[in-house]
Amino acid sequence: MSGNTNLRITEHPILDFSKTDSRKVTITVNGKRIEAYEGEPIASAILASGIKVLRRTPKLKSPRSLFCAIGRCSDCVMTVNGTPSVRTCVTPVEDGMIIESQDI
Repeated sequence: MSGNTNLRITEHPILDFSKTDSRKVTITVNGKRIEAYEGEPIASAILASGIKVLRRTPKLKSPRSLFCAIGRCSDCVMTVNGTPSVRTCVTPVEDGMIIESQDI
């Protein structure tokens, strides 16, 4: 698995990791294929692959990444499978997902 596995989220106040089977899957982030574990938060998989910026603000293009990790803010929102503004910190990875940065 590429990336730093020390950055993976294993416990979360909202998501239940007991039901994940840790099966490796592939997702595409901004055109780059990365390995992830099925059921882990999308943001966790992205950060573990070495991608640090999830989105940029529209006016100043300031980089944003994981902030609250519980779905309360909008710093981690991305377009997932064509659906904009998905909170990637609480959305579990599924095989074959297409994820793209967005400016909001």
